[in-house]
Amino acid sequence: MAQNVKRRERDTAAAQVIAETFPPNVIDTLLAEAKETGTPIDGVDGLLNQMTKAVLERALRAEMTDHLGYESGDPSGNGSGNSRNGTSVKTVSTRNGPVDIEVPRDRNSTFEPMIVPKRARRIGNLDDTILSLYSRGMTTRDIEAHLREVYGVQASRELISNVTDVVVDEIKTWQSRPLDEVYPIMYVDGIRLRVKDNGVVSTKVAYLAIGVDTDGRKHALGCWIQDSEGAKFWQKVLADLRNRGVRDVLIVCCDGLTGLPDAVTAVFPDSIVQTCVVHVIRNAMRFVSYGDRKAVVKAMKDIYTAPTLEAAELGLAAFDTAFGARYPGAVDVWRHAWAEFIPFLDFPPELRKIVYTTNAIESINFQLRKITKNRGHFPDKDAAMKLLYLGLRNISSQRGGESGTGTHGWKVALNSLVNLFPGRLSF
Repeated sequence: MAQNVKRRERDTAAAQVIAETFPPNVIDTLLAEAKETGTPIDGVDGLLNQMTKAVLERALRAEMTDHLGYESGDPSGNGSGNSRNGTSVKTVSTRNGPVDIEVPRDRNSTFEPMIVPKRARRIGNLDDTILSLYSRGMTTRDIEAHLREVYGVQASRELISNVTDVVVDEIKTWQSRPLDEVYPIMYVDGIRLRVKDNGVVSTKVAYLAIGVDTDGRKHALGCWIQDSEGAKFWQKVLADLRNRGVRDVLIVCCDGLTGLPDAVTAVFPDSIVQTCVVHVIRNAMRFVSYGDRKAVVKAMKDIYTAPTLEAAELGLAAFDTAFGARYPGAVDVWRHAWAEFIPFLDFPPELRKIVYTTNAIESINFQLRKITKNRGHFPDKDAAMKLLYLGLRNISSQRGGESGTGTHGWKVALNSLVNLFPGRLSF
């Protein structure tokens, strides 16, 4: 994700060079001539393409001069053993459309241009455009049509797939990068995907872990695709985090993921597993008819806003008395989640607001669902991970880049964490 920062720095530097090379009076002259001749600004036959062609050909001629060691027509080149040998026409794709350029040749065929390498058919940020479209959920078929309609570029689906494959090594680096030693809070949640495995399309779950560092910044720690939940799977995930440098997590907030509490106890024995209260409420409401929703929500509020465990138990008993006969399923949801819910009651109000819900991760998963829903299924896990990673990279750049996004009310919550977990936070 550091690539986004480098790209912005590169674009800024390029803009400064262009501004120095083309002062306003020169640009005004070019625009006036284009208007007079009826030349459009963009498009295949537009002014921008003509300028691109001129700049590329000038750069290629400069590269040839550097390669040979003498200017065109310079007598010092006589007897040098190599010389210019005309040009060849090549079509390259750019964001403004295809451009036909004349590439200089040398007699010894040793010239290797850098600005437009041999066999390269795309220049500029066209690859970035493909990655951007892909990360927003467009299929290879959609991208192929978009590039043809908007840029006049003929890009096959195989080419688009190859361009997106450049992030494979980036994914491996991201999945193995070092992490902080301590995360006060970690949110865990998953989204369902349809993936082909051994010729059969089945539902798998991509689990995402978001860590909140001591500065209150949220970071995507990793993403793992698995057929189903279980203690063995979660032990592997948590061991991966530990191997990457995480030695302590104070609170793990999740939605009743099977096997996760046991795995947390095994890998991070001092951590507290806190179920997402919003998920408990939502799951309980599945059993409630529309007419009773307001009354049931009000009754449940007495449980999760209780100041003490004893008060919460009284709230649950009152809820059972009032609605247990009609909605036993709603009461059972609370009883099954009780062991992972009650740690919440020991937290002060400022900390409860932060661990009350996994919305911090659900909002990211909502964005990931938007970009995955266009696909009926993925051909394999690697294809699914590629899209998820590009989506996360895109979301991260919009939400604060590598520094992550902040947590509202973090300073007050941090002080509560220091009191609740003495000696476990390092600064």
